[in-house]
Amino acid sequence: MGPAPRAHAFLLRVLRADHCICALSDEGRLLGIAGFKSPQGSFAGGASEDLRRVYGYWGAAWRGALLRLLQSDIDNDRFLIDGLCVARDQRGQGIGSALVSALMDEARRRGYGAIRLEVIDTNIRARALYERLGFAPWRSETLGLLRHVFGFSRAVTMVRALP
Repeated sequence: MGPAPRAHAFLLRVLRADHCICALSDEGRLLGIAGFKSPQGSFAGGASEDLRRVYGYWGAAWRGALLRLLQSDIDNDRFLIDGLCVARDQRGQGIGSALVSALMDEARRRGYGAIRLEVIDTNIRARALYERLGFAPWRSETLGLLRHVFGFSRAVTMVRALP
């Protein structure tokens, strides 16, 4: 999505506060954030017009095509996690687990019986966290030659039932 200043400008346009849960320190510092998708939208969605305004016509065209390859459809049966990150200096302190727990609570509030996420093959720590939290692999997709563009070769979809 680079260069970085344009990627930041794009994200500022499209991030939706009503589709995320944040972990904050007592001082108000952002420690972690977890987004989700719903029939009403997604955490980091946006439209073609947002891409065009930030990247211009040609920059938006190729970025949009690549982004469409990564997007998952809304799943009517499972609540979809649309990204989770924890500040580098805060990892290993339970913030990721707390965010997933909050997402599971949100899913239950919305009436879902299961929750779903995707994790890339190079994110070993995240996959281990999800497995500890009861997620199980459901399917796997390989990117083929696109692995050179995205920097990973496979994404695993993981699912967890909600009691």
